[in-house]
Amino acid sequence: MTGRGARVGVVAGFVLAATLAAAAENQKVSIEELSWLAGCWESAGGEPRVDEQWMTPRGGLMLGMGRTVKGGVATQFEQMRIREQEGSLVFTSKPSGQEEASFAAIEVTSSRVVFENKTHDFPRRIIYRRNDDGTLAARIEGEKAGKIAGFDFPMRRAACGGSR
Repeated sequence: MTGRGARVGVVAGFVLAATLAAAAENQKVSIEELSWLAGCWESAGGEPRVDEQWMTPRGGLMLGMGRTVKGGVATQFEQMRIREQEGSLVFTSKPSGQEEASFAAIEVTSSRVVFENKTHDFPRRIIYRRNDDGTLAARIEGEKAGKIAGFDFPMRRAACGGSR
């Protein structure tokens, strides 16, 4: 990377490092606190269908993958990971056709996690919330065309690895 892209990458790295340092000072967080996210999830209905799968936390790391299918065709996919870093959690995503981006945890509870990267174009926030009925509310938020926008992905538990 050269020129403007390299400068943006360096600035984003400094912002992420500062966010992680501040989070580490406030509270040390273990990846085990996100055990509720592990497993397979599918969109609650309709098209497009979104599938997401997260491995159980182990070794300070959770690995995830996602896929969007519309009209029987996979239109998007994503490789994800959540890792412990300097006492905080970091979500890193590599969506199809896009550069990898990392988001620092700014909130972690027993049923909700919020990741944020203020320098990323869209999304700037990624939110997962476990609802009382066992469903999952995933949400992305950020700025699109100069306006604040958000998209919700209601999901339910799904069978992992079976044939359908």
